[in-house]
Amino acid sequence: MRILRIYSFAFFLAVAAAASAQVGEYRNDLSIGVNAGYALSSVSFQPKVSQVMHGGITGGVTLKYVCEKYFNTLCAVLAEINYACIGWKEDILDIQNQPVINAVTKQPEEYKRTMNYIQVPVFAHLAWGKERGGLQFFFQAGPQLGFFLNEKTTSNYEAASRNIADRANSVFEQEQLSVEKKFDYGIAVGAGLEYSLPKIGHILFEGRYYYGLGNVFGSTKRDYFGRSNHNTIYVKMAYLFDIIHTKGN
Repeated sequence: MRILRIYSFAFFLAVAAAASAQVGEYRNDLSIGVNAGYALSSVSFQPKVSQVMHGGITGGVTLKYVCEKYFNTLCAVLAEINYACIGWKEDILDIQNQPVINAVTKQPEEYKRTMNYIQVPVFAHLAWGKERGGLQFFFQAGPQLGFFLNEKTTSNYEAASRNIADRANSVFEQEQLSVEKKFDYGIAVGAGLEYSLPKIGHILFEGRYYYGLGNVFGSTKRDYFGRSNHNTIYVKMAYLFDIIHTKGN
């Protein structure tokens, strides 16, 4: 985690230095639009909780400012304000990898926690390809802040009747806790394609990964979990239209 922070900081210093030096071709391109996608998430617990990916929607507003073209690289800052449904879904199995049956409902036990956030990622955005009327490949990385709104639990059993005896993973304390840390932060990286259409706008397709550096629950010595951070994969699409643009190729 410390190495991740150092590399991220170094990356942003390099981008900032390149932008301030203005050794490339000046750009002053501003575009704004909307984005939408799907989030596959989990929470890394310590002690471990067995999970499958939790699925949820995400969407919001995107703003991109291109400041320079350095040789063949377009340098930009991209920021978003998104609503995201993330969380975890437990994989409740016995030691033979079979579903655990609840004694009361006679059904396989299921548990899912959905947490809704406002997320604000800010990226250093580097792209290669056509500025106008063509295709670009882009890579972006940067910090992401999250602000917890609310949560919802979906379960088909009562807490008092959960079948702990048959579970291969007997950790269940997470099911009894509410979100304690309302502020989330971490690092996100993404890559994708942008197709620009003159006088119409820009269509972006992206795959993104977010690693949370904060925790959902308390992580002091008196708390049960030493770690409970978010891990999320996003598949996103965005449409942007130009507010200001300079002439490009």
